Amino acid sequence: MSLWRQGSGRPLVFLHPGDGVDGTLPLMNRLAETYQVFAPSHPGFGGSDLPANYTTVDDLAYFYLDFLKQNAIADAVLVGVSFGAWIAAEIAVKCTHRIAGLVLADALGAKFGDPLTREIADLFSVPQYDLGRLLFADGHKLDYSDQTDEALLRLARNHASFGLFGWSPTLHNPKLGRRPAPDRRADLAAVGEQDRVVPPDYGRRFAAAIPGAQFQLIEGAGHYPQQEQPERFIAAIDAFVATLPPVAG
Repeated sequence: MSLWRQGSGRPLVFLHPGDGVDGTLPLMNRLAETYQVFAPSHPGFGGSDLPANYTTVDDLAYFYLDFLKQNAIADAVLVGVSFGAWIAAEIAVKCTHRIAGLVLADALGAKFGDPLTREIADLFSVPQYDLGRLLFADGHKLDYSDQTDEALLRLARNHASFGLFGWSPTLHNPKLGRRPAPDRRADLAAVGEQDRVVPPDYGRRFAAAIPGAQFQLIEGAGHYPQQEQPERFIAAIDAFVATLPPVAG
């Protein structure tokens, strides 16, 4: 698998959104000043292989449980953004043995309302060049004119895999919101104040579904606070981690 790893301190596993890990690398470098950061590319994304039997987010969740064990990661902070937060939530309802804290930023994945009410914007129905109006607070258009062919091919692969895992039902697992809340010591659900993919009320409902979870709005951010407001995003993570018990000796 493709894995970016750097830093020292408490382990922090970062699960990227649907367009891959590349756009988060400046954030990773900042986090690595404080944490031992593991930023894998999900199976089928970036340079990671896609096993033929991987078709659901459940498959990814079990993959990451094995990843934590194989890398002897313990007392970790699991940080997921958007699609990555959906994966993180699916991991947490299965097993939290190696996870000290869970940060769900602008999470997809759950259904709280009735079947006829759309709670998550359909990212698959919007042309790629126009996604910026949903993803970012300022609604700017995405510009790929300066991208290399290699970067564009990688992005296309990421989008194809995102479609595979999130297509039907669209960007959620109908069972996730009904599964038992993770038996954990602490959780944080954060949402960009101007998120147009999952609005703040959806984030509040996500937090309310996890007993004791904190909820935080990130000002000046849309769906990708890690890119638009990285310092505020890191400050939210740091403040949350400060509430966790120290790493076991």
